[in-house]
Amino acid sequence: MARRGCAISRGRPVAQSSSRSAIRRRRLSVREVATAFLDRIDAVNPLVNAIVSLRDRADILREADRADAHLAHAGHAGPLFGLPIAIKDLAQTKGLRTSFGSPIFADFVPQEDDYFVERIRKAGAIIIGKTNVPEFGLGSNTYNTVFGSTLNAFD
Repeated sequence: MARRGCAISRGRPVAQSSSRSAIRRRRLSVREVATAFLDRIDAVNPLVNAIVSLRDRADILREADRADAHLAHAGHAGPLFGLPIAIKDLAQTKGLRTSFGSPIFADFVPQEDDYFVERIRKAGAIIIGKTNVPEFGLGSNTYNTVFGSTLNAFD
């Protein structure tokens, strides 16, 4: 039986900590890990509204395939290699809508990454989308007028 909140691949729960090891040992491909996370997002996100800007699935899987090909040829990778990661909607992420939870920036698509997002990419992560935030990160709960509230996935 799968743990709540986990992605599933080959009938097993997949967590990021074990995904890194499984990718490096080639027990799971980057595509399998990405697919498991995307499937879990598809199942849970309509209920919790945590992911507010999700990249196109086909684009994510193409990036995963390129990562698998790189690993097959190079045999080495960065510390976050192949891990699907969502960035808080407070950080500029190149080509991905970044609203800061504010209607003022509801349609803003940055042309470059914030420094730490750039470093996450260089470490090998696959950025899949953005997670909800209170407007400008101010508040004790995740609500904004652009995307609404994020609910607790475990309630």
